[in-house]
Amino acid sequence: MRNLKTLPGLVAVACLLFLAAAAAYAQNSDNSRPVQVPQGAKQKVQGVISMRNGDEFKVRAIDGAETTVLLTGRTDVTSHGLRKKDYPVTYIMRGLRVQAQGKGDSEGRLVADWVRFDEQDLRSAQALEQTDKMAADNAKRLEAAEAEARRAADEARMMQGKIAENTALANDARAKAEAAQATADAAFKDAALANNRINGLDEYETVKMIPVLFKLNSAVLDPTAKKTIDEAAAWAKEEKKKGNANGWLVQVVGFADTTGKSTKNRKLSEARANAVIQYLVLRHGMDLRRLVQPFGYGENNPVADNKTAKGRAQNRRVEIKVLQNKGIAMKGN
Repeated sequence: MRNLKTLPGLVAVACLLFLAAAAAYAQNSDNSRPVQVPQGAKQKVQGVISMRNGDEFKVRAIDGAETTVLLTGRTDVTSHGLRKKDYPVTYIMRGLRVQAQGKGDSEGRLVADWVRFDEQDLRSAQALEQTDKMAADNAKRLEAAEAEARRAADEARMMQGKIAENTALANDARAKAEAAQATADAAFKDAALANNRINGLDEYETVKMIPVLFKLNSAVLDPTAKKTIDEAAAWAKEEKKKGNANGWLVQVVGFADTTGKSTKNRKLSEARANAVIQYLVLRHGMDLRRLVQPFGYGENNPVADNKTAKGRAQNRRVEIKVLQNKGIAMKGN
């Protein structure tokens, strides 16, 4: 008997998989009918995502009406509620129940201004995604095992007759038992990975922190500061080419030294953070959907002693932190 140390977590995953399967059954019913959104008409749709392909996805309503929705760089993706949370467009997936609002284009699609969803529905959709992958992998393994068993049985019948045929049948039964065990082991592993991924969706770790320094009482990027940002942007582009940028967000926070009044230092630190963001967006084309809301700490959280000139110089800074969502990063593991 396998020692299951993570039983509570696996039970939670099983519940989510059940909810996701129910959503999949509902959305795969055969009563769908495509609808066209009049060009320029403002419209709001809600339902379950039945298909996602690139920047397009289809929303199927309870009455079967299916609308094609187009995502753009200006589409706002958040959760519902007073404390709504921003999400990247990668969270728009099959099985997710959403609301979307926008205007029709020349092809009858709804160009989305915003997309909203409930976080509980998000967890169910993520479980559905894992279920689809597990089913596809298991089907491939079973198909390969059955094909190999048939080949072995045919060769045995040709060479050894009835006795060899009986031996082949025994071997076939053994192979199927081993395949069943392998399938069970794979399902256990996939469930554990799904559990870890879901638990990691609200956790972030710092990939890299880049300090950008400023002159006294200034929020202007000098050549040295721009060079620091340029080097950081070049590094980020290389990491993206390598496929290491899944789930990345960028946090930009400004700071000041203790020179001057606290109120002035707070505004100065915010101005420094905004200067860095403008440079990242205008010079390097940073996607605003990847940006965590900027903040200015003023003279709080110093990294060096404000009693010395060298320390104050280090405290007049903006910290660019590259963060990675652990749950999304696990997707490729």
